[in-house]
Amino acid sequence: MANRIQFKPELRDWLLHNLDRGIPPAPLVRIMCEQGFDAATAGDLVLVFWWSRAMGIAPPADCIEPEQVAAARYRYEPQRIRSGNDMTIDGQRIRLALQLEQPQVTLLDDVFSAAECEELMALAQPRLRPSTIVDPLTGKDTVSAARSSEGMFFRLAESPLIKRLDARLSSLMNLPMENGEGLQVLRYRGGEQSVPHYDFLMANNPANVASLARSGQRVSTLIVYLNDVKEGGQTVFPETGLAVTPRQGCALYFEYCNSAGQLDPQSLHAALPVLAGEKWIVTKWMRQRRYVPASPGVQSGL
Repeated sequence: MANRIQFKPELRDWLLHNLDRGIPPAPLVRIMCEQGFDAATAGDLVLVFWWSRAMGIAPPADCIEPEQVAAARYRYEPQRIRSGNDMTIDGQRIRLALQLEQPQVTLLDDVFSAAECEELMALAQPRLRPSTIVDPLTGKDTVSAARSSEGMFFRLAESPLIKRLDARLSSLMNLPMENGEGLQVLRYRGGEQSVPHYDFLMANNPANVASLARSGQRVSTLIVYLNDVKEGGQTVFPETGLAVTPRQGCALYFEYCNSAGQLDPQSLHAALPVLAGEKWIVTKWMRQRRYVPASPGVQSGL
């Protein structure tokens, strides 16, 4: 078993400062290794500090114990997503194209038909507004260069089409429809992108803490690509090197919260800049229990 790891106040301050800036674990580990830290020691230190920030608990003061490392280290479980290489849901034939175990990523063909993709884009376009992100310090939605796109949310089951798609994705993701947040549509135009980020909620601001109390943690994401992109726009997982090219009707699924409530730092992902044409996607997030938005009838609020 690993031993206790002691550290200086200066290192504690540096880790907390950078984690609070939104820097993910892997770059911090690399910097520490460049400064002469043993890779395993650096990895354990960063992981425990990252875990404390993610869970909203007090960070270590001057040392970390083996039990803290064990609590923070993500344990992979069987994926929740419905199994099968070739399945039919709601009359739509869906085929498995790729599956990765660490992080848990699945790529699926033909989740939406071309007609459904076109209808979703047409319905969403009049409601598009500049995309926002949740400020990590305040928990408030804010426009940021970290996500340069336009977006909107459909209310859960707000129309016959949306209800059918919500039900199909719920069946595919293998969780009750009521656990799902409303479908989010995003449009990225030339040069627009999303920087590396996590989809789960960090318990580091009042809005996130309140949302976690109402609905539990986000556990999985499914992104359906609504159009082919001429160039660029891949969804990437920086720490694994995986890059997924958008193709109309295909879907990218990944999960990051296990049954013990642990969070997977390898689920970090980003959207590369669109280099030619536009990129349209729809996103479904699933919670641990029934999703209750901040304001009744509003699906976009945490």
